[in-house]
Amino acid sequence: MTPSHRLLLIAITVGLISAHARAGSPVFVGAKSSSRVSIDKIDHSAWDQLLRKYVDDNGLVNYAALKANKADVAVFDRYLGHLSSASAGVPAARNAQLAFWINAYNAVTIKGILRVYPTSSIRNHTARLFGYNIWHDLQLYVGGTPYSLDQMEHKILRKMNEPRIHFAIVCASIGCPRLLNRAYTADEVVNQLELNSKDFFSRAQNFRYDAQGRRFYLSSILDWFDEDFGDSQADQLRRIAKWLPTDAAAAAAKAGNLKVSFLDYNWNLNRQ
Repeated sequence: MTPSHRLLLIAITVGLISAHARAGSPVFVGAKSSSRVSIDKIDHSAWDQLLRKYVDDNGLVNYAALKANKADVAVFDRYLGHLSSASAGVPAARNAQLAFWINAYNAVTIKGILRVYPTSSIRNHTARLFGYNIWHDLQLYVGGTPYSLDQMEHKILRKMNEPRIHFAIVCASIGCPRLLNRAYTADEVVNQLELNSKDFFSRAQNFRYDAQGRRFYLSSILDWFDEDFGDSQADQLRRIAKWLPTDAAAAAAKAGNLKVSFLDYNWNLNRQ
């Protein structure tokens, strides 16, 4: 084999691997519905009932009990089908869209964990090259179009310029924000986002402040999505100041001469 042929074979092999990694093996949830209603019309009460029943105040989920209850699994599946009846292309109020996509993201994540439960971490199901990747391959039909978790987060929610979504959408891990045990609704979403943002920074796994050393220890979420909170570290600290405990809030608001470190992320499953 000539060198040029060898290089061509390598290029083809790499291309096939890359294509496979991108394509994955889609798993669809919801329904490929012909209905196209406004997101304003979607009712999240079924999701609310499931959250109240299976999620505690710390956002931990009783996956075993939910999976064992076939009637509630059917309720869950009908709710996902109801989400599918919406259309992203039909005009809807911004708060309704926020609530819809946060609920959709969280519900699809929990459904994805139920599919593989028992498991110890979502990272067991995020293959980088070959095989199933829950963030790419698990897809919810909305208005006939499938949306992956990555698409919901990066193509829809982050583009709404609402950084508090990072304290509301969950990756089924201890290190992520608590799963609020209520559904987000258009009427309450602003207050709910504020509540969960304050809760997020009240937990030592997400935030610590060393006053003497003037050092902030922040969740890795603030590292991964720093641009959503401002163009500079000072801007980012000022942005989160109002959600911080009192002693740290004043320091963050001034944002002067502060050091920042990022905490290790806990990928263990958020199970009861």
